[in-house]
Amino acid sequence: MTAIEICALIVSVIALAILYWTGYRGGLNDGRVEGIEEGKNIQQADNSEEMRNLNLLLDQSRGHHKSLYGHYTRVLEATKLGATDRLQLIAIAEKLQLAAETFRAVNSKNHATQALALGNKALAMAALLEPIAQEKAA
Repeated sequence: MTAIEICALIVSVIALAILYWTGYRGGLNDGRVEGIEEGKNIQQADNSEEMRNLNLLLDQSRGHHKSLYGHYTRVLEATKLGATDRLQLIAIAEKLQLAAETFRAVNSKNHATQALALGNKALAMAALLEPIAQEKAA
């Protein structure tokens, strides 16, 4: 090989190396940019899914809050019942027991049973109001 051929071979190898290096660096940069964009898209998709899940949980908690508030208002109204309401329930129970005895005397056992059951329920409600009446008196 002559000196000119050796120089041409070296220049060709150097040119090939520069060309390869340029392509490698360009591909590396393009891959980095594409990976970053893909990561951002995935993150946005995850964030939007998380936001949907959080909004769903928020809606569920609002519905649960309304339900709890409804229970709270009913309990609050029940606590407003006092000693007079308890006495009225006891009077109702006594009248229902009298009605049950009357129905038994007339041989109407079905009505007597119903009147006794209602009287027992009224007595049970009065018993529930008894601690409240004692607390309000104290």
